[in-house]
Amino acid sequence: MARRRTLRPDEEELWHAVARTAKPMHPKRRDPGPKPVPAPPKAPQKPEPVVPLSTFRIGERAAQTAARAHDLAPTVGERLSGATVRMDPKTYSRMGRGKLAPEARIDLHGMTVAEAHPELIRFVLNAHAQGMRLVLVITGKGKPGPDHGPIPSRQGILKHQVPFWLHMPPIGPTVLQVTEAHLKHGGAGAYYVYLRRSR
Repeated sequence: MARRRTLRPDEEELWHAVARTAKPMHPKRRDPGPKPVPAPPKAPQKPEPVVPLSTFRIGERAAQTAARAHDLAPTVGERLSGATVRMDPKTYSRMGRGKLAPEARIDLHGMTVAEAHPELIRFVLNAHAQGMRLVLVITGKGKPGPDHGPIPSRQGILKHQVPFWLHMPPIGPTVLQVTEAHLKHGGAGAYYVYLRRSR
């Protein structure tokens, strides 16, 4: 092992010059300064009052909704009674009470849609040409059929179709008002058709 020798003055001067330019690999940690003072503990908050749940029974709401009717669409009678009155109000009131006698009638009972539609057109156009004002269209209430699907089917196809036909060409322009008949003329199974004056 070699002995350490002392540095000559020129070597010592060179050593100090290099040492001044060197950066330490592990610099001393800086003093972070005084530690922050911890905040005083907050006063405990009062717990919010617990609201008790209302008592209930399983299926309670389902029983309420089942009591309501599922058919949300208005019936034909409701739709017609809510329509704007386009004829004389007094005559309309008398007609609704069954005080006006129909001048002609057609019975579509038992006909198919394909048979009933042309018969209705022929009947209404002939009545209008003859100057009649009030005619009676008997459709019947319809028979309840089997209901196999999730969507309920309406009872009485003619009962639902006839009001639409009466507002469509070629007979729509001749019709002034359509409403369900009074009980003595068939009730919900028939319609009063009030025609416009023929020119």
